[in-house]
Amino acid sequence: MKPTLQVRLSQHLSLTPQLQQSIRLLQLSTLELQQEIEQMLEQNPFLEVDGDEGGADAPPAPSAEPPVNTERQAEREARNDEAALREESGAPDEAPGLDTAEFGTTEREDWENGTEREDFDGIAESPVASSSASASNAEGEDFEAGERGAPSESLQDHLRAQIVGMRLSAEDAAALAVLVDSLDEDGYLADPLEDIAERLSGDDEDARAELLERLGCALKWLQSLEPTGVGARDLGECLCLQLRAQPRSEAQAIAILVCRQHLELLARRDMKKLAAATGADEELLREAQALIVRLEPKPGRPFTRAEANIIVPDVIVQRSGRGWKVVLNPDVMPRLRINDFYAQAIRGTRGGAGSPLGARLQEARWFVKNIMQRFDTILRVSQAIVERQKSFFTHGAIAMKPLVLREIADELGLHESTISRGTTAKYMATPMGTFELKYFFGSSLNTETGGNASSTAVRALLKQLVAAEDPAKPLSDNALSQMLDEQGIQVARRTVAKYREALKIAPANLRRAM
Repeated sequence: MKPTLQVRLSQHLSLTPQLQQSIRLLQLSTLELQQEIEQMLEQNPFLEVDGDEGGADAPPAPSAEPPVNTERQAEREARNDEAALREESGAPDEAPGLDTAEFGTTEREDWENGTEREDFDGIAESPVASSSASASNAEGEDFEAGERGAPSESLQDHLRAQIVGMRLSAEDAAALAVLVDSLDEDGYLADPLEDIAERLSGDDEDARAELLERLGCALKWLQSLEPTGVGARDLGECLCLQLRAQPRSEAQAIAILVCRQHLELLARRDMKKLAAATGADEELLREAQALIVRLEPKPGRPFTRAEANIIVPDVIVQRSGRGWKVVLNPDVMPRLRINDFYAQAIRGTRGGAGSPLGARLQEARWFVKNIMQRFDTILRVSQAIVERQKSFFTHGAIAMKPLVLREIADELGLHESTISRGTTAKYMATPMGTFELKYFFGSSLNTETGGNASSTAVRALLKQLVAAEDPAKPLSDNALSQMLDEQGIQVARRTVAKYREALKIAPANLRRAM
């Protein structure tokens, strides 16, 4: 094959490292951003935490207005250093960087109809717990992160404190300690006793049999501790342990029998088969069901760390006169600045801009600028969302309007992928609760009047209809579809089933009261 030379003319997107970093920072969550900042602080000596209120290169305090002067100053200094670097190295001028709005055409778009991802992933159907957002924040009070409670006692620590008062031999105490360490966060024994004994004894059959017997005794001691039900190996055993601790009665005996052998029938509300299997009449079964409903299926729930479920919002919506305003949450705003001493030293050195330290200084300036641009984008997107969804903040989710990513993108002059990055894993604290920004987007459904209804509002309406139904005669998906049609909203039965599953509402046969 003879080698040849060919000249081709083509066009392609060229992303500068600064633009790549800006895109990556925008899609990070608050926790991931904090980790990124900590890593940059360790790697770059020119970057430091701003402990003072002012600083030559420090970002301004967060407010409803995007930072301008400091950002322009940092950008101007970065361009000057970059120009000096090209001048000293003899490199040709670089083409201007692309705007973020021009990027994202090759990235996989994982939202449906420009609004939401499949099966409503990432969209909270109910307000998420927030550590600091409250009604007082909506009225303008400060957002205090220090109000979060300290970590509570773990389940294992709670159990070990009870073991201290038990008179056990060293071998039995060790076996009980092994079981305590084998509990999962719900209080269940994660592994079978046989597997635990095999891991501890190895290939010695005699030692394994002896250890298995000792673990069996330790399990009984563990299941006698508080909270009642801890150490169970399945749901039925957990419920039985709690029922045995209650006063004896005929209903208690039936409830234990149901939990031990017929939980599946109870879940299906199959009264006839339950009565045949237990020999109890309908009234006695209802009493047994009432006992079971009051039990705790996850004994370790009170000891789970509340901080794991806390979400710190990126923006806060506050009432302003008759309207609403959006401000950045100061708790998530990093206070970064460039070390003036080191920066002046680089400027005063001949060829400093082209040295490795000069490159690190430019890297620090671009990082600060991109952090500011990230929060500016989130703030702009949040303001546009609040402006479009004013009715939500007054009347709740049932007043949500149809909204797609393209509408916000066109209004702000950005690409849809930029809006998607700016709304994923970003949260807004409102008087109604804390929601992911994705929650405010919903596809459009037709109405009889020719208008449109938001899918989010339809799901909220479905929730209200199910909450008001007769427990003895729950509404089927077809009945819910007909009720929505009577209100002028055309929703197919399959769509109702999809929305119901997204809301984690059981089918009609499982909602029927016994």
